[in-house]
Amino acid sequence: MDDIDDLEGLVHRPLEETSAALEELIERHKSAVERFDLLGWPRPEVVLVSGSGLAVDMGERTHGPVQLDFLLPFPSHAVEGHPHLVEVFHPLPDRPVLYYKGRLHSYQGYSANETVFPVRLAALLGAKVLVMTNATGGLQPHHQAGDLVLVRDHLNLTGMNPLRGQLPPEWGPRFPDMSAAYDARLRALTLRIAGGLGIPLTEGVYAGLAGPSYETPAEVRMLQKLGGDVAGMSTVLEVIAAHQMGVRCLCISAISNVAAGLSETPVTHSEVLAAGQAAAAKLRELLAAVLRDPELIEG
Repeated sequence: MDDIDDLEGLVHRPLEETSAALEELIERHKSAVERFDLLGWPRPEVVLVSGSGLAVDMGERTHGPVQLDFLLPFPSHAVEGHPHLVEVFHPLPDRPVLYYKGRLHSYQGYSANETVFPVRLAALLGAKVLVMTNATGGLQPHHQAGDLVLVRDHLNLTGMNPLRGQLPPEWGPRFPDMSAAYDARLRALTLRIAGGLGIPLTEGVYAGLAGPSYETPAEVRMLQKLGGDVAGMSTVLEVIAAHQMGVRCLCISAISNVAAGLSETPVTHSEVLAAGQAAAAKLRELLAAVLRDPELIEG
C-alpha cells in the first residue's frame, strides 16, 4: 500500500512529540535549579508559599529578594496581592526556608505544569516540607472574614492535573495515593501550636476551582453538598505535584469573605486583600511558631 509509510509516520509522530515534551520539561527544571544555585543561596529544607494578600513579613531574610521571573523559564503575570518575590530566611540557624511571596494561578493562563513550577523546583532543590497559605471563601454559615482553617483534604474541581502527560519517573509514582496529601502529623503539630498561642483554628476541606470568577450561589450550595468548607482558586495543583514528589504538605486558609448566597454583599478582590491584612498578624505568629518547631522536619 502506497500510504503505509505516511501512516506509520502519523502513528509514531505523537510518541516523538511526547518524548520532546518530556525532555523540555526536564530541561526547564534543570535550568531553574542551576539558576537558583548561581545565586549562592542555601538549598531549602522548607518552602513557604503565600496566598492573596498574605505575603506576611517572616522576619529578617538572609538572602534575596529576587523576582520570581529569575527562576522561571516563562514570563509571570502580576496579580494584585502577589508580589512574586523570592527570598530565604532562617527560623532556625540550620533551617533555610525558601519563601515564595505570591504564587501562579491557572486562571492567569498557565498550564498545570507551569502553575506548579515553583513548587516542583523547591522539591528538586531538596525541600522536605511545603507550607502554604491561601485566601478563601467560607462555605459554612459560621465562617467570618479573618478565620483560619487548616486544610485536611481537598476537592480538585479545576479540571486540571499536573500529573497528566509524561513526567520523569524519578519525580514519583505515576498514580500517587492522595489519602494523606495533607500530612496528618503536620496538621496535629499546627493545631497544637495554635492552641498554645490561643489562635482559633479549625480543620476543613478546600474546594479548588479554576476561577477567576467567584462562585455563584448555586455553586456554593453544590460545594457544600460535596463536603467543601472553603473555596479558592489555587493550592490543589501544587499539593498534587508536591505530594507526588514526596514533599509533606501543610496548608492554612484565611477566610477572606463569606461565599455568595451566604451574604448580601458582593464579593470583590479588594475585600479579599483587606481580609488578608486583617488576618496577617495571627497568621504570621502561627507560621513563625510552626516553622521553627523541630517537629516540622523531624516529626
